[in-house]
Amino acid sequence: MGLRQARAVLAAALVAPVLAFAASGNDDATWTFSANTMAYAPPDGDNFLLVVATADRGPLHLEARYNYEARDTGSVFAGWTLEGGETLTYTFTPMFGVVAGETEGIAPAFKASLAYGVVDFYVEAEYLYDTDVSEDSYTYAWSELGVSPAPWLRFGLVGQRTRVYESSRDIQRGPFAQIVLGKATLGVYVFNPDDSANRLAIVSFAADF
Repeated sequence: MGLRQARAVLAAALVAPVLAFAASGNDDATWTFSANTMAYAPPDGDNFLLVVATADRGPLHLEARYNYEARDTGSVFAGWTLEGGETLTYTFTPMFGVVAGETEGIAPAFKASLAYGVVDFYVEAEYLYDTDVSEDSYTYAWSELGVSPAPWLRFGLVGQRTRVYESSRDIQRGPFAQIVLGKATLGVYVFNPDDSANRLAIVSFAADF
């Protein structure tokens, strides 16, 4: 592990316990966990997996990612979730993360969602400041507009701007569908369905614990 990577891991190790201590004041809160794996199948045949694991206790949110910001790159985040609403519900989670691997840097980020009846909107975004080459810093975003006509079914439109998958299109768009089976969710995303040269298929599997 290089010096920069060691500093990133140390920073994450210092931030997480501080937030965990802050959350420990809520004696009724329990830890919940989730894991999400996304299998990317780009047209060039260079398939790869993206993995995200989360841990939550009350408003405290901890997250670890691999192949998210870039290939062969890991990251850890800590954040705080705010939520509310009745007819129109919302969640907002500001986060801060450190990134190490082929790409190294720091990343302020957030997740947010809105839901009204069977319709919902979800977005996650971050600004990655590359500490090696500042000119390589970039903004990433993933957003979904979904409809849930049944508790086990959700589908809609998805868009992303990413550097994990390179193509001639700056913004990737397409349809998605998810099937919920208890605490597990199986999803399929197809970006650029009208463009065979840039078409990207993703299969995801998520589980709550």
